[in-house]
Amino acid sequence: MEVKTEIYLGDSKEILKQIPDNSVNLIFTSPPYADQRKSTYGGIKPHKYVEWFLPISKELFRTLKPSGTFVLNIKEKVVNGERSTYVMELILAMRDQGWLWTEEFIWHKKNSFPGKWSNRFRDSWERLLQFNKQKKFDMYQEEVMVPVGDWAKTRLKNLSETDKIRDNAKNGSGFGKNVSNWLTRDKAYPTNVLHLATECNNKNHSAAFPENLPEWFIKLFSKNGDTILDPFMGSGTTNFVAQKMNRNSIGIEIVPEYYRVVKAKIEKTKYVLFEPKVKYETIED
Repeated sequence: MEVKTEIYLGDSKEILKQIPDNSVNLIFTSPPYADQRKSTYGGIKPHKYVEWFLPISKELFRTLKPSGTFVLNIKEKVVNGERSTYVMELILAMRDQGWLWTEEFIWHKKNSFPGKWSNRFRDSWERLLQFNKQKKFDMYQEEVMVPVGDWAKTRLKNLSETDKIRDNAKNGSGFGKNVSNWLTRDKAYPTNVLHLATECNNKNHSAAFPENLPEWFIKLFSKNGDTILDPFMGSGTTNFVAQKMNRNSIGIEIVPEYYRVVKAKIEKTKYVLFEPKVKYETIED
């Protein structure tokens, strides 16, 4: 199998026009936040952010497959002592553009830098907004399952009769559970909160996210041979991870320095030999 990695130097708004319609399985990216990274990306003003981003999201909508997913890592900043609303405004504008705002994940930064402010505490989380073109999309939940955890040792030890049936929630919400279903399970589906450390050292980029952040979403929303797009490539983390995971990828970067670093390290093409899954017969004694 041939795995291709294509990287482009230039403005995403223009380069994206070269990518065919409905050709990308997953878009995973972190664009410049409002008023940040001014020395490299110019620093878009909060009140101009939606206007700046919509032409890009329009092209992303065109390039994404109907069954694909767009994950946007973004966080509003504080302006004059209060949180800016540009992220919420962007969500509403993208919905008007045709996107479905399907889910919101939280990245908890386990090693956020300490500090003190007069009216707030340090930021230790960022949003990862999930957008889709339709309600039914590709999702491989089993790929990101986690160990059930220690709660099962005590909670499942002595089950009541209620635990052995589908017990409806007492608040009348209509939800129910059968606790006994977990007796033979060692894995469960994760929550929408990801606990990961930040990662900037040796990345030649001031805002590099950790490799296991795109890795988690690539596992969840794509399979071998699919195509991953990062229209704000930066240090190339998404593309490097995609290549390691045997996915094709496309990266776009406007800063020549970052582009040259990634270009020097990335493999344009690699060849992977997959062994077919074989079901072996059981040999009896």
